Amino acid sequence: MLVLTRAKGQKIMIGNDIVLTVVEVNGDQVRLGVDAPADVSVYREEIYLSIKAQNEAAINESLSTEDWSTISSNIPHKKR
Repeated sequence: MLVLTRAKGQKIMIGNDIVLTVVEVNGDQVRLGVDAPADVSVYREEIYLSIKAQNEAAINESLSTEDWSTISSNIPHKKR
């Protein structure tokens, strides 16, 4: 992990087209501005983890036990 020290108004470049700007520092909280291309998703970690969990649950719920059975029976198994 790269750790950087920045003051209000200073920026951090990520690649060629993502800019993090320190907008405000208030005690132990820092407000950051993110300027990224429209095709780059930017989430707070807790939101990202929630979306990821919901997507995984949807995948698991969309396949019935019968579907899983069919899938696993079509996987070639190594014969001994």
